[in-house]
Amino acid sequence: MRHCGSAHLKPLAAAAFLVMMAGDANAHGAERGLVMLLPTGFYVTGGALAVLFSFLLLAFAPSIWFAKGEGASIKIAPYFAVPQIPFSCLSFLVLLLCVVAGFVAPSDPLSNPLPLLIWTGWWVGFTLLQVVTGSLWPWLNPWTGPVALLRKLVGPRLAKASHVNLPVSVGFLPAILQFSAFAWFELVSLAPDDPPRLSTAVIVYWLVNFTGILIFGEKVWLSRGEPFSVFFRMIGMLSPLGVSQSESGKMFVLRWPGDRSLVADALPPSGVIFILLTLATASFDGFSETFTWLGFIGVNPLEFPGRSGVMFANTLGLLASPIILVVLFYKAVIAGAWLAGERDMTGLMRLSGKLVYSIIPISIAFHAAHYLTLLLVNGQYLLIMMSDPFALGWNLFGMAHWHVTTSFLLNIDDVRIIWLTQTGIIVVGHVIGIVLAHAIALRHFGEAKRAVVSQLLLAALMVFYTVFGLWLLSTPSVG
Repeated sequence: MRHCGSAHLKPLAAAAFLVMMAGDANAHGAERGLVMLLPTGFYVTGGALAVLFSFLLLAFAPSIWFAKGEGASIKIAPYFAVPQIPFSCLSFLVLLLCVVAGFVAPSDPLSNPLPLLIWTGWWVGFTLLQVVTGSLWPWLNPWTGPVALLRKLVGPRLAKASHVNLPVSVGFLPAILQFSAFAWFELVSLAPDDPPRLSTAVIVYWLVNFTGILIFGEKVWLSRGEPFSVFFRMIGMLSPLGVSQSESGKMFVLRWPGDRSLVADALPPSGVIFILLTLATASFDGFSETFTWLGFIGVNPLEFPGRSGVMFANTLGLLASPIILVVLFYKAVIAGAWLAGERDMTGLMRLSGKLVYSIIPISIAFHAAHYLTLLLVNGQYLLIMMSDPFALGWNLFGMAHWHVTTSFLLNIDDVRIIWLTQTGIIVVGHVIGIVLAHAIALRHFGEAKRAVVSQLLLAALMVFYTVFGLWLLSTPSVG
């Protein structure tokens, strides 16, 4: 525990620390401020206890509560359909302009539109937005529109052409491989925010998935091959917004967050691995910057050599992280199910494929907590860039002359609010995960006692991960 309270934190030291930790402009340049200087031990312990008490409360809660709450919804508005193709075409045009800007516009990542759009607007902001709205990617992916236009231009031959069958046994492997490549590019490669390099990566990624859609078909490829169609669909299950059929027609409704995951099909092992991969990469992103990791790989954190000096070690760490998490998850689920009397391997695999949905809120909580300060700082650059995206002197939205402020990172009270917000996000994500896991186990076993017993080890894993997540927010790091 650190005992440097606000009364003992000198402003000059705080400013020096901020300059050291967040001075460089890169894809992760605004992630940390004074957070590690706060006395956090009590909060870490409290967060872990909150998750543990949530499990204990659920263990004694009447099963009827879950039965009554499951599927409950409140009608809020009549449903209206929004066409996908026009928005997808618009998304493609915006992406195309930004890719061109990546090659010809200023190379500063904080003024060039492509890095700000990809890393701040899309990967951070857009991802978190879909926790509220549900998946928007079917409308905004840059392939649906262009593929539809190509079919119209080429004629009925392409529209009627039979697609190659993507074997069921392949599962989510294409999505796993592509997400792994994305994670390596973002977290390990030397300059993921370099505009020309990022433009090249975006072009390659777009072509790979455009080809996948043409070969295997849009429905199949976007459901199992393109990783962000898979990822955004899964985090969209957490949204409280949904569509329900009623006597008067379809309606937009409010429902319990994560309610759709209770009725979703059990995922195959490759789908389980994909979800765990998203959590493992977010976890390693934070862990790879800690003094603990750098000491383990023999690097002096006070003389950090940059990404080039840790590239090989971080590649190995990035590969090992999902393997470790997959092993821990399956051991916790299978051992817990055995304690509850589940012996059938088919039942065990089905339970694993359902319980992994409870990991999604934890994954998105890590994502939100990890990128919060980046969003607060680089989000300002994004708004300024939108007013003059190509540095031509425009002021489209009246924000071109705004000045970015990071003064809130120099104020101990503001930093405390940020850290407590991050702490709350981590804890709430784990509590939602605990609730979903218990509800899924109840549906599987049909008996409260067996459901609780089956969750003992998975709940312990979630408590451990809560401590790990809060430790990542407070431990010394280089970024």
